[in-house]
Amino acid sequence: MSRHRSFRQAGKSGKKRNVLKRFERVDVLRRLGKWKDGENKKVTGLPKTPPLL
Repeated sequence: MSRHRSFRQAGKSGKKRNVLKRFERVDVLRRLGKWKDGENKKVTGLPKTPPLL
């Protein structure tokens, strides 16, 4: 029996996501110098960031 094409490997597509996860957004803010460990503990309301650098 053959497998449906929707079950193909996810890594093959290589498509870039257009939404960052929280930890990715914090990493971008660190690189830009807008995030300081220990001071910023907000869970929501993070500022917008440019795409992954």
